Amino acid sequence: MSCIINGKEIGPGHPPYIVAEMSANHNGSLERAFATIDAAQHAGADAIKLQTYSADTMTIDADGEDFRIHGGLWDGYKLYDLYKWAQTPYDWHEAMIAHARKLGLTVFSTPFDETAVDLLESLDAPAYKVASFEVTDLPLIRYIARTGKPMIMSTGMASEAEIGEAVEAARSAGSQDIVLLHCISSYPTPIEQINLRQMQTLAKRFGTIPGLSDHTLGTTASVAAVALGANFIEKHFTLSRADKGPDSDFSLEPGELRTLCRETRDAWLALGKAGFDRQQAEKANLQFRRSIYFVRDVKAGQLVTAEDIRRIRPGMGLLPKHFDALLGRRLKQDVARGTATRWDLFE
Repeated sequence: MSCIINGKEIGPGHPPYIVAEMSANHNGSLERAFATIDAAQHAGADAIKLQTYSADTMTIDADGEDFRIHGGLWDGYKLYDLYKWAQTPYDWHEAMIAHARKLGLTVFSTPFDETAVDLLESLDAPAYKVASFEVTDLPLIRYIARTGKPMIMSTGMASEAEIGEAVEAARSAGSQDIVLLHCISSYPTPIEQINLRQMQTLAKRFGTIPGLSDHTLGTTASVAAVALGANFIEKHFTLSRADKGPDSDFSLEPGELRTLCRETRDAWLALGKAGFDRQQAEKANLQFRRSIYFVRDVKAGQLVTAEDIRRIRPGMGLLPKHFDALLGRRLKQDVARGTATRWDLFE
């Protein structure tokens, strides 16, 4: 199973697809958003991802305890105020998408309601992401699926039944190209709780393309995920954590994203394929394996003894497995010390 986003195939047999998640890391500046897109392209990412919402499409401006965050990275924030800080203005989207496309960088987004989908459709979005927190919003999933574009869904916090409902909602509404991202919705995620083995469980259970939405610090989990079969990696990205934005604390900086792109692709290359074919890189060293050599001068007509031959390097003579078969054989010609054994030397 595979899918195609902007002409690039994603799935088994293809390099991991690396998505730099800008999210709120534009820090309220369109110029910074452009610079972030530039940096993602320069680092080697396949795509940059936006989030499309406003504070008013995410929640309501209310002061009740239900609408306040307690604990974690955003402790004390009202939901409305957090989303007001983090939102990417709708009227930025056209310019941001145009800027990315000019660089040859794929750009798509996570819509959080139907108005966001409509906006992104008007801008010819090539794919859609469903966030972990929206994976239970089946009406939204169906609305996205009706676009017919590939869908990437994060599974953080979701039960098996909820994931099944989301996949079924997408498929029943017309989406056949689905990437399920294993995800732990904790910011940042403790490395010991990332549970990467779940990726392939999701892929097998639901018949989807496996991937990881990685909120751990650093790049280790993403590289390990590729080694375990991830075809899609999403990682938050910022120009500088020191500049402090809503998502900066668990985001990669440009040098780290470059490392992520290189190391995940190296991990994919290292997987290779199963089989016993000798690799090209090994062939030059065949000569240094052990083989059987004469280790002293021996005259024609003599019977070979264990003192005459040894199993040594290099590997130009008969294989060590023939050692016992050579003992007691009569030589047809004189041989000098250092001669590699071969069958035509013996009667």
